[in-house]
Amino acid sequence: MADVKKIATRDSYGNALVECYKDFPNLVVLDADLAAATKTAIFKKAHPERHIDCGIAECNMIGIAGGLAAAGMIPFASSFAMFAAGRAFEQVRNTVGYPHLNVKIGATHAGISVGEDGATHQCNEDIALMRTIPGMVVINPSDDVEARAAVRAALEYVGPVYLRFGRLAVPVINENEDYKFEIGKGITLREGNDITIVASGLTVSESLAAAEELAKEGIDARVVNIHTIKPIDKELLQKCAKETGKIVTVEEHSIIGGLGDAVIDAICENPVPVYKIGVKDVYGYSGPAVKLLEEFGLTAPSIAKKVKEVLGK
Repeated sequence: MADVKKIATRDSYGNALVECYKDFPNLVVLDADLAAATKTAIFKKAHPERHIDCGIAECNMIGIAGGLAAAGMIPFASSFAMFAAGRAFEQVRNTVGYPHLNVKIGATHAGISVGEDGATHQCNEDIALMRTIPGMVVINPSDDVEARAAVRAALEYVGPVYLRFGRLAVPVINENEDYKFEIGKGITLREGNDITIVASGLTVSESLAAAEELAKEGIDARVVNIHTIKPIDKELLQKCAKETGKIVTVEEHSIIGGLGDAVIDAICENPVPVYKIGVKDVYGYSGPAVKLLEEFGLTAPSIAKKVKEVLGK
């Protein structure tokens, strides 16, 4: 997919904040000394009076965001996923989640595609953490189009939202007139009857590529993009389970508590076999992002191989 336009969703985040400000004048953006990396510097350059650098104090940043929300603002608290979801978990739970404040968390550099930053910064646990907070919406967009739409949807939604963005540039796959983003609604990107591949984030484009390769071998794989992991689209997933009989989930996250488990929860009343592809019960390690994705089985060839194994069973 070398000839396909690629954009990192963290860039989409910064650009979307600027685009949305004209329609949401009560928007304010917070960062924890990482504006250049999270791309909120794009917003800071356009609207410096609406950007607050809280310094390397993520827990305090979440507290400030809660206060701003209580005062009628719509704050976006921004940092790496490891810090926004991990270091500040208590504040997100008690200061934002418990009073159900209108705080949006823009978490960048999620997953193993952080690459050379290594295990300490490769947050593969954030979706699991955020799913446990009552009332928290969890969104993991697949590309630039979806990331920008997700930021706008988060602004329109009243309540806490966790948005997960990546460091690595990924293919733009949703650039079409029919695209529509709706919180809690998955998107069927490719029809198929043999098996359903459910993906989110950067694994969506890889899953589509895997389905194309499988088609050459006579395997008809359906591909579903679950951009909103909470609330998840139970109706769509149950339909896929009924019609294809088997599901493979693909996520750049631990297989514990992430997309795979959310899918299983969604179909458990009428279960079918679900096979999870993701980070096993291990830490990541330093290396080039693309190589790490290959190592952890998150590229199209590995996904296609797993699907064939499942159908072989």
